[in-house]
Amino acid sequence: MFVDERIVTLFKRNAHHTLTYWSVFFSFGLCIAFLGPTILDLQCQTNSTLSQITWVFFSQQFCLLIGSSIGGVFKRTLFSALSALFVSALIISVIFAIIPLCNNVLLLAIAMAVSGFAMGIIDTIANIQLVTIYQRDSAVFLQALHFFIGFGALVSPLIADPFLSETGCGNHTGNGTEIMHHFRNMLRNSPIAEHNITQSYLPHEGEEEESSVHYAFWIMAVINLPVPMAVLFLMYREQLIPFCRSSTPRLLDKDELAMENQQGAEGPDVEHKEHEAGGHGDIFSCCRNDNLRELPVSFFMIHVLGGMVLFMTDGIVGAYAGFVYTYAVAPPMSLSHKAAGYLASIFWAAITAGRLLSIPLSYRFQPVRLLMFNLAGAIVTVLMLLIFYTSNTFLFVGTCLCGLFLSSIFPCMLAYTEDILDYQGCATSVLVTSAGMGEMVMQVLVGSIIQTEGSYSFLLCGMIIACIGFILFIGLLLFHRMHRNYLAGPTKKSAMVDEPTPEQNGSTITEQKEETETS
Repeated sequence: MFVDERIVTLFKRNAHHTLTYWSVFFSFGLCIAFLGPTILDLQCQTNSTLSQITWVFFSQQFCLLIGSSIGGVFKRTLFSALSALFVSALIISVIFAIIPLCNNVLLLAIAMAVSGFAMGIIDTIANIQLVTIYQRDSAVFLQALHFFIGFGALVSPLIADPFLSETGCGNHTGNGTEIMHHFRNMLRNSPIAEHNITQSYLPHEGEEEESSVHYAFWIMAVINLPVPMAVLFLMYREQLIPFCRSSTPRLLDKDELAMENQQGAEGPDVEHKEHEAGGHGDIFSCCRNDNLRELPVSFFMIHVLGGMVLFMTDGIVGAYAGFVYTYAVAPPMSLSHKAAGYLASIFWAAITAGRLLSIPLSYRFQPVRLLMFNLAGAIVTVLMLLIFYTSNTFLFVGTCLCGLFLSSIFPCMLAYTEDILDYQGCATSVLVTSAGMGEMVMQVLVGSIIQTEGSYSFLLCGMIIACIGFILFIGLLLFHRMHRNYLAGPTKKSAMVDEPTPEQNGSTITEQKEETETS
């Protein structure tokens, strides 16, 4: 059988929770990709300059980082986790609905900041909850979770495309400099957006057309509404909504007698409470914990190096998606604007396909092997792009390969580090935050270098970043060995946490609900 029956059984046991967490990541992908193809229409709507409208993009990414950093505080009970997911998913629909009413760039930036904060909370909580449920079997389900980001990111520009203005509104600066061309196409990394860049930035006297992009936002708001409704229905089934108790048994109650640990029973004396030094809380609570001084250096370095690897790899994802168009239209490639416009879509499609392909692979292979293969593949791909820097064909092939290799690094790293730490650290919050920081910082850094050194530096930056990420991963492997030796030593019981980890496959969710009901 291609998938082990035990994995199928685990999924069936937690299917409602799992499908709900996957659906909220569709909201995440839907929200993260719409700004690119609609940015010029929003510029016309707010009567702003291009430099002003780019701060809207930054506000979303910055607040996404903040939301990711503090999202772990909502994990303490199942009620708080699901409530945060419900409110966050509902906020995304509300933001989609009110964006057409934002006629000022400041109002638009505030709206996007709120949506970014909601996306950050979704990112952290959904990852934490799946890791908590499946623990050592979480790699397969994390791959599927991150597939839905790519799926939502592909749907968003498809919805927006029929409503995009072809000629602009005539309030652009009229200067066709390279930096303006770059910013437009960095933000409009959509396969569907095939507007001619030169025409978009030249004034169009007498050719203004009224934008109908507000219909796209309202359609996306409606499409996203089933997601918060799905979260609310899960809360109803789990009897977490006050004054609205379901008559059917709770989902987990029906399976509690069938639950067993994947590595054997923990014994009757297992206490179901979070570890004080970890337990997937937010970063700030992890840093404040008094028990941290008792933990070995390897414990901290696994967090740091895992986060730095994702800082680099997710930075490559953000930089490549944002700047591949600029590289393609400049010499020596000199592709047409229409042909170059497909590169970003190929990249995102490859990431989506790669995450789908990684679902069965993560069951067959250990996360560390997939990480090694993907990091090495990304380096080789960028190296080949550097060697064949004049080949238009290989640029498309290399873009596809780059997306495939980078697609599953985040979920594999998450599963790998959580497994190393025996699900007692703060790896999920650290990795989600580091990945968001990398994507934001690397876009600014690589963009500045391209502007001063030329388009060829785009691939050089990618090669350097990928090599640094691989070196950091080697360091992570070394500290993994050190940590494993530490755990095998006689000091394990006294130095590490006193409480064992929660029982796997749903027992932590049961505990969260019991805490909610008794409070």
